[in-house]
Amino acid sequence: MSPPLTVVHFHRRPLAGYVSIERLFDGLRQAMPADTECVTHICPHFSKAVWPRLLNMMDAARRQGQINHITGDVHYLALALNRRRTLLTIHDCAALRRLTGWRRAVLKLFWFTWPVRCAALVTVVSETTRQELLHELQCDPAKIRVVPNCVGPEFVPVLRPFAITAPEVLHLGTAPNKNLERLIPALAGLSCRLRIVGHLSSAQSAMLSASGIPYTNLPSATDQEVLLAFQNCDLVFFASTDEGFGLPILEAQATGRPVITSRVSSMPEVAGAGACLVDPFDVAAIRQGILQVCQDAAYRQKIIAAGFENVKRFSAPAIAARYAELYRELASPSAF
Repeated sequence: MSPPLTVVHFHRRPLAGYVSIERLFDGLRQAMPADTECVTHICPHFSKAVWPRLLNMMDAARRQGQINHITGDVHYLALALNRRRTLLTIHDCAALRRLTGWRRAVLKLFWFTWPVRCAALVTVVSETTRQELLHELQCDPAKIRVVPNCVGPEFVPVLRPFAITAPEVLHLGTAPNKNLERLIPALAGLSCRLRIVGHLSSAQSAMLSASGIPYTNLPSATDQEVLLAFQNCDLVFFASTDEGFGLPILEAQATGRPVITSRVSSMPEVAGAGACLVDPFDVAAIRQGILQVCQDAAYRQKIIAAGFENVKRFSAPAIAARYAELYRELASPSAF
């Protein structure tokens, strides 16, 4: 029997509270096939300013394995690694949409153009992100592969009766794209309770106070608190205006909660038939979706059942097997 293939997972040095990539790949490592051995290397420096990034690149060059996998957010490490043995994962292109002018040009060069050129293969988490990346870069489309995120094994069915008189709506995230500012007027006057995960701005707090919606807030939720929030809610609202993927959709489906999400960006691709899709820019459409889920029991059960089926596509073993196949492709003597 041949020895297992050794893969180095290069991780950023995460800022406090920003560990979604690390948590994702920790689950994937545990689910890898027996012929693939993944080890983790965390960048010694935070990815801020030029000198710390150069030090991270020099460190990465010394830590290379048979296969190198840059797991996200430190794309520039590809400039220091063996091109023929490097896989780069890009989670989204949101930064390119936020910036303009010379800042955008510099970011595009060092975070996308050169890293993609210096990697043998690039994975993205959705077809939406793939098309966006191909629109931005001149590269071979065959080089960009879609490997979606997986749902954590801790998200399992937890059945509970739907609270018809005062259902609790779980909302995740308070950044502008998470769409809390449109959810608040959509809920105004309905007999719903709202639970919000994420730090509220003063403007968001003022909107909530003026709306009269009963709400609770988890500004700095632990993983366990987030898990319990899914289990204890009646429906999950994740109708963002833009997402590279949308993992909370799958977490809701795996828990057995009806989910309302957007009909734009990557979210229909992730949700499949297991969600109520709404226009995230239309408050009336959001309100109608909430009413449909709350008032139509047959429809609610239909999307919950479809969600259970959909989430099977995103199990950790299924996604780990897809990465392992790419690692073997890179390790092939005839590769590239």
